[in-house]
Amino acid sequence: LCFPQKLWKMVESDEFRSLWWSEGGRCVAINEDLFKEEVLGRVGPLRVFATQSMKSFLRQMNLYGFTKMQRDFQRSASLPEFLAEEAAASAHNQILYYYNPNFNREHPHLLEKCKRRAGLKRRAPDAPEMNEKHPSRSPDG
Repeated sequence: LCFPQKLWKMVESDEFRSLWWSEGGRCVAINEDLFKEEVLGRVGPLRVFATQSMKSFLRQMNLYGFTKMQRDFQRSASLPEFLAEEAAASAHNQILYYYNPNFNREHPHLLEKCKRRAGLKRRAPDAPEMNEKHPSRSPDG
């Protein structure tokens, strides 16, 4: 499965307590401390993602078009979401909220539109310019 599909299965699963749907299924809420332990801490055949680093996981989120949301909106209306957020808040854990218009609980068909964006390739400062003449690429020979 690709990254968004794995994430979808995890959010939908009862196996993971570290992430859940928020804002009526429009956002993914991640309890950072619990996620590091419960998901990124897995090894061997139980491993979910190729990384054990939160920074790398969040980089993947960004590459697939997820944007971090500031938590200034009100608590979730649904009871399971509210209880998960209250439990996380009472434990003084940091909750991260991510939004992607194509990652929505009510519209699973949009998941196929979650594509990885191509990263910008950076040229090394000392790399030669592409238009410099090179003997093997000259029009004469």
